[in-house]
Amino acid sequence: MSASRTKFYLDKQNAKWSGVCAGIADYSGIDALWVRVGAVLLTLMGGFPWTLIAYWLVAWMATPKPFALYGSQEEAKFWQGVRSNPSASTRDIRSRFRDIDRRLADIELYYTSHNRRLADEIEALR
Repeated sequence: MSASRTKFYLDKQNAKWSGVCAGIADYSGIDALWVRVGAVLLTLMGGFPWTLIAYWLVAWMATPKPFALYGSQEEAKFWQGVRSNPSASTRDIRSRFRDIDRRLADIELYYTSHNRRLADEIEALR
């Protein structure tokens, strides 16, 4: 069974303790350092027992990220964009396909239209 690229995973490869902050960073596209700083600040600013309880619950309930979930860094960025804003990702992909379709139509028109210069060159070769 293939792993879902839109699911939250613990990132054990980039983990400091159990991979929760690295998993949040991978899921959201935010740098892991800022997620860790935010977690520490949240804990120190009054969320002491609750942030640690939430951290350990997530570490206990979430599954580790499969080793080769993404083929490249570009693919990882794409899936982070899909998770953060699916409609924008869909709009971007549709735009790319429309552009490719337009370019293919231009190529098809060029090669299927009556090209007088090409016909003259072929006739000169006979």
